[in-house]
Amino acid sequence: MPGFREKVYAMEKSDLASIRLSRSGQKPRVLALANQKGGVGKTTTAINLGTALAAIGERVLIIDLDPQGNASTGLGIDQKSRTVSTYDIMTGEAKLADAIHVTAVPRLSVSPSTLDLLGLELEIANDRDRAHKLKKAIASLHVTQMLAGEEGFTYVLVDCPPSLNLLTINAMAAADAVVVPLQCEFFALEGLSQLLKTVDQVRESLNPGLSIHGIVLTMFDARNNLCSQVVDDVRAFMGTKVYDTVIPRNVRVSEAPSHGKPVLLYDLKSTGAQAYLRLASEVIQRERALQAA
Repeated sequence: MPGFREKVYAMEKSDLASIRLSRSGQKPRVLALANQKGGVGKTTTAINLGTALAAIGERVLIIDLDPQGNASTGLGIDQKSRTVSTYDIMTGEAKLADAIHVTAVPRLSVSPSTLDLLGLELEIANDRDRAHKLKKAIASLHVTQMLAGEEGFTYVLVDCPPSLNLLTINAMAAADAVVVPLQCEFFALEGLSQLLKTVDQVRESLNPGLSIHGIVLTMFDARNNLCSQVVDDVRAFMGTKVYDTVIPRNVRVSEAPSHGKPVLLYDLKSTGAQAYLRLASEVIQRERALQAA
């Protein structure tokens, strides 16, 4: 990846390095990327945020909890190689360590999904720990890596399905915080309100420490006045919870998954790739602020 890490290090290098060193040996930070609406850039954000974090030295695992498996495909994991998937993890038939695939991006791995996840809710509906399957799997992985003397993951990004079902609840129950990709469109705030209610419910009943890490506005078109209005409305409603970085609508971002690559590898100089680098910088800055607090 010539020039890739150098681009990232140019962005607040000392701050980014500080976060990496201070997280050594700790449990991974788990971020759930969730929005019940489809087509908002959730999977694209998971792939490219994970890639950017890996480029600055973090060890990142993306867990694909979407039955469509787009995060897995976008990272070059074909269907035939998904012999062990997140379905097997959630049903207890395999350990998370057995479902991890190394990607073309150094320090970035993925646990792929299959369509089998579509039937998971019915299969585990009667299990007492049905909402904590993923949390237990991630905790077990961390213990296994520590006992083996391996370098554990510092970040786990969970790509949720476009619905508020048991898979999403598992992700939120396991997460430290939620990253919300939000498309710059008319109904953005309506969908956001529903998601925030779900986060509140999970916090009250399953995960008291859950928070909103940030809201990332996606598919922004500067030529569209409505997009600008949506940005203003969301910032007025959510304040500092909204990341400064706005992800533009960019053809290179759309093309990259068909090549099995993150846009940061497909075209580093594109406006979409540069926006995701800035987003990673913001995520790191917020993590640093949380640690300082």
